Amino acid sequence: MARSMTAFGRASGVVNGKEILVEIRSVNNRYLDTNVKISRAYSALEERAKAYLSGHGVSRGKVDLTISVNVLENKTGQVVLDRAYAESYIAALRQLQQEFDLYDDISTMRVASNRDLFVFSHGEEDEEQAWQDIVTVFEPALAMFIERRKSEGENLTKDLLAKKAELMELTAKVEAQAAGYTEAYRNKLETRLRNVLQDQKIVLDESRILTECAIFADKTAVDEELVRLRSHFKAYDEIFESDEPIGRKLDFLLQEMNRETNTIGSKCSDAQTAATVVEMKCLLEKIREQIQNLE
Repeated sequence: MARSMTAFGRASGVVNGKEILVEIRSVNNRYLDTNVKISRAYSALEERAKAYLSGHGVSRGKVDLTISVNVLENKTGQVVLDRAYAESYIAALRQLQQEFDLYDDISTMRVASNRDLFVFSHGEEDEEQAWQDIVTVFEPALAMFIERRKSEGENLTKDLLAKKAELMELTAKVEAQAAGYTEAYRNKLETRLRNVLQDQKIVLDESRILTECAIFADKTAVDEELVRLRSHFKAYDEIFESDEPIGRKLDFLLQEMNRETNTIGSKCSDAQTAATVVEMKCLLEKIREQIQNLE
C-alpha cells in the first residue's frame, strides 16, 4: 500500500481531569526517526509513545510527536524542587557574576523564574492509567495522521502508475526503432561498399556483408534489456498491490530499470533511439523523485 511520508494529525480532549493535546507531523526520511516532546512529568512514557507509533504501521519518515498534558485538578499533586538542577544552575550564575564582575542580584525570585527548576509531581498517579488517558487522545490523532498518509499515497500512486504507462510506451517505441536498425545498417554498408568498389569492378562478397551485419546486430541487440524492462514493469505493478510499505522496494526496482535503460542507450547510437532513451531517463528521474515521498 502506498502511503506518503508527509502528513499531519491532531487531537485534543479532557480525560480524567487532564487536558491532553497530541500532534503528529512527519516529513521524508530514509528511516524512521521519531522525536517525542512530552510534558516533563510524563517523560517516562516517551518510549511507549514511540512504540505506539511504530506498532500502528509507521515505519519511515522523520516524525515529530508532541504530547501536552495539563492537569486541571489534582488534589494529591505538589511542586517538587529539582535539587541537582538547582545547584548546578545557581553555581553557573555565581560563576557568571564573578568572571564578569556583574552586580550580584541572585535572589530567590530571580532564580525561581527558571521553571525548569521545578517538577510537578502527580502523587501516586498510576503510570498505566496515565498512559491510557493519553492513548484516548493519541488514537484519533494517529488515525487522522495515517489517513492523510494514505490519501496522499493514493494521489502519488495515480501519478506513478501514469508515468509507468508512459515509460511502457517509450519502451515499445525503442523496440520498434531497434527492429529496423540492423536492416538500415546493412543497406548503408552495402551502399558504401558499392560506391567504393564500383570503379574497381570488384564483386561484393555477400557473405562478408552478412557477417558484418551479424556482428553489428549482436552488438546492438537490445532484446534482453527490453525483456527485463517489461519484467520490471510487472514487478512495479505487483509492488503497488502489496499491503506493506513500498518506498524502498520501488527505489531498488527503479535502479534496475535505470540500468537497463542506460544499457539500451549505450548499444543504440542512432539519433531516434538516443532521443527516446533520453525521454525514458527523464521519466525515470521524475519517478525517482516521487518515490522519495513514499513510506
